[in-house]
Amino acid sequence: MGRPGSMIGFNVDDGFLEAILRGYRSGILSSVDYVNLTQCETLEDLRMHLSSTDYGNFLQNEPSPLATATIAEYATKKLVDEFRAIHVQAVEPLRTFLNYVTYPYMIDNLVLLITGTLQNRDVSELIDKCHPLGMFNSMASLSIASTVEELYREILVDTPLAPYFADCVSMDDLTDVNIEIIRNVLYKAYLEDFYQYCVKELGGTTAEIMGEILQFEADRRAINITLNSFGTSLSKEERAKLFPTIGELEPEGLMRLAKADDAQTVALAIDGYGTFRRLFQIAADTPDKSLEDAFFQHEVSLCKLAFEQQFHYGVFYAYLRLKEQEVRNIVWIAECISQKQKRRINNYIPIF
Repeated sequence: MGRPGSMIGFNVDDGFLEAILRGYRSGILSSVDYVNLTQCETLEDLRMHLSSTDYGNFLQNEPSPLATATIAEYATKKLVDEFRAIHVQAVEPLRTFLNYVTYPYMIDNLVLLITGTLQNRDVSELIDKCHPLGMFNSMASLSIASTVEELYREILVDTPLAPYFADCVSMDDLTDVNIEIIRNVLYKAYLEDFYQYCVKELGGTTAEIMGEILQFEADRRAINITLNSFGTSLSKEERAKLFPTIGELEPEGLMRLAKADDAQTVALAIDGYGTFRRLFQIAADTPDKSLEDAFFQHEVSLCKLAFEQQFHYGVFYAYLRLKEQEVRNIVWIAECISQKQKRRINNYIPIF
């Protein structure tokens, strides 16, 4: 079949699943839905209003009083069920693309298991806390590992992330001190690999859409790594090695970030890049909006644009990210209602 971006080749294998996905997309909460949710006085009101949306009666079997954690769990489960329904029907190369989409959840799950093993916790109990999209067939075999050495060997043999571990992480790196460094090293390897797959292997409109999204994700991680490194023992040289090198900031912007000593020098480092200068300015000018909120808002904009074109795989990635933001919005509104902080209830990230 032809590459994604070709109408002839795309519709044969992937047109049906794209149609299903665009049907899911029509169920994303609208601005009117959010107005109704923010006017709720109790979580029971919230449950009632959500039942009139695409979420339906997903909370109908939950007893009162309703907890925000329960809402988050079931909203996430609905998203996971939708993604899996598409994933299980996908054929190549869409199947491989969707596999890549799940890798960040696998990375977070493995970091959770490594942390638990280092702290002598029962790994089988930790698996219950793992994100469902980051589960894989050999996950059960990891639960029998009782030492870091055993877990490392199992990861190299039985997980889809084995190539990233083999290339980037040694067994000596598996310590409490290094755990966040390991996470960032794996994310760097993943983003660069996924970017090359989209641009070199898939090409076409998928490369165009996903290239821009992954470049932004890479630059966002580089900025966050820099900001979070201040006041820690991480050296500037070590920090620079964690930066993904596929974004707009490569190379000059990353060189400036590597030399940054505080938040002000980070802002100066990205000042020559219009997108990030604007996002930093939004965070500075809006007391109720953090830099992370500004990043999320820009990501939503990029993902919405993915739906403006057809015959590409970017919509599958974009839908997942938009629904994740929707879940965060619902949980934020639920928390504000639960804690009676109604003055902050509108600080969610609007989608449509």
